[in-house]
Amino acid sequence: MLFANFDINYFIFGVMPYVALTVLLVGSIARYERDPFTWKSSSSQLLRRKQLIWGSVLFHVGIITVFFGHLIGLFTPLWLIDALGVPHGFKQWMAVIIGGVAGVAALIGASMLLHRRLFDPRIRVHSSFMDILILALIWLQLFVGLGTITLTLEHMDGIEMVRFMTWSQSVVMLKLNAWAQVVDVHWLYKFHILLGLIIVMLFPFTRLVHMISGLALPFRFLLRPGYQLVRSRRQQALPPRKTARQRTNPAE
Repeated sequence: MLFANFDINYFIFGVMPYVALTVLLVGSIARYERDPFTWKSSSSQLLRRKQLIWGSVLFHVGIITVFFGHLIGLFTPLWLIDALGVPHGFKQWMAVIIGGVAGVAALIGASMLLHRRLFDPRIRVHSSFMDILILALIWLQLFVGLGTITLTLEHMDGIEMVRFMTWSQSVVMLKLNAWAQVVDVHWLYKFHILLGLIIVMLFPFTRLVHMISGLALPFRFLLRPGYQLVRSRRQQALPPRKTARQRTNPAE
């Protein structure tokens, strides 16, 4: 049979990471070039402002902490951790404590934002399907991520953590056998990774693209200090602006 030797683990952990990264890169560039005016968060802050503020602060502080925690935790080379003398068990505890607190904050914030978007008729009517879908997926991802903490507490020696680090870094290094590192982990971990890859693939087609603007903005202003960066639909440049004297004396 055609799919007799098909291995879902190979597809998810060996193929999907590259598909997700390709869609993220190509999709983001294409959207920025074709629809630059959709490159925004489309705020609805005038409606139910208090709930938005609390939900947004909790969500953004929590999700940014979780994101960079995963980034540093997964992609810091093992040789560097060992060279610094950081025990794997200590790193595991730090991940559980910091990630747990940040995850709870982000989940509460996401719950407030999702409730606001679903149950306020004025906000619901201005919410697209993708707005609701991506927020719901992030909520589920946070919930599942907190659920994996109970599994992590059963092996605080850091062995499972090392497996995920090896897989992540092997994917980046284009090692084709990277998927074998996570074949035997608990299904909840696998589901957590799968949800993450799906969110990455949906990223360019949702309001999440404003995250890239937030990360890139300081560098753009360093390159062009003192300017407000605006993209225009004009095909030709505007004529030179007249000075005050020229406006007063058009004959000059």
